[in-house]
Amino acid sequence: MNLEQIDDNLFRGENFDTVSGILFGGQVLAQSLTAARRTLNDDRRLHSMHAYFILAGKLDRPVIFHVDTIRDGRSFTTRRVVAVQNGTPIFNMSCSFQKDEEGFEHRDEMPDVPHHSQLITDVEWLEQNQDSAPPIMKKFLRNRFFHFKPTEIINPFELKAHQPTQSIWLKCAEPLPDNPAVHGEALAFVSDFNLMMTGTLPHGDQFRLDQLQTASLDHAMWLHRPFRADEWLLYHITSPSASNARGLNIGRIFNEDGVLVATAVQEGLMRMKRRS
Repeated sequence: MNLEQIDDNLFRGENFDTVSGILFGGQVLAQSLTAARRTLNDDRRLHSMHAYFILAGKLDRPVIFHVDTIRDGRSFTTRRVVAVQNGTPIFNMSCSFQKDEEGFEHRDEMPDVPHHSQLITDVEWLEQNQDSAPPIMKKFLRNRFFHFKPTEIINPFELKAHQPTQSIWLKCAEPLPDNPAVHGEALAFVSDFNLMMTGTLPHGDQFRLDQLQTASLDHAMWLHRPFRADEWLLYHITSPSASNARGLNIGRIFNEDGVLVATAVQEGLMRMKRRS
């Protein structure tokens, strides 16, 4: 997220290596927010973002972020960001920042799930199941900057159907600075993990993972309350619908005290690959 500023409202980012060979959506989300934040004149906090993934990005090309300073109001600041590779837009996002204000309060309660202290990380599970886990799974679980502790380990390479819901404790693997904006950008990065695949869980007995074509189509996130991404957060994800080769996924993010701090929503492509 340490973007290089190359002109007014123009930034360049480095790429996070992935197994798939294409840009990770969470990287583009986080870097776009960083670019937008660096055009602000004050310390207003991000409260919402709405984004569309237009084209798959390439790992071997830098991403250029163009920021439009749409509006600086009394309470809200609006920005539009377009991410470009080779002169072609691959992603666009609108985001809004707000000054702190007092107001009404209510929130959903955290689901009753095992505490992270009772669970192991997905990497630890893999180490315990070296013989049964496929080699490609080792690549998926390599360094991702975050620790993940699922309340139920789901092997995506098993031909087995599951309920369209999962709960995962997560936190950044390294301490982050005391800057709320950085924690919001880190959460945007990690919110793209596990979200889209929740919609495939009820259909896991109908395909092998290498037969499925998936891609993030759009992504929205709302930040409700302060939090730290380097402390344990619970990501509770449900998928209420799949149709027309698309799956909808909703994630609610709670801190360790059970307070709802953020919500993420994403629709993703879910399509069986065509056989040649």
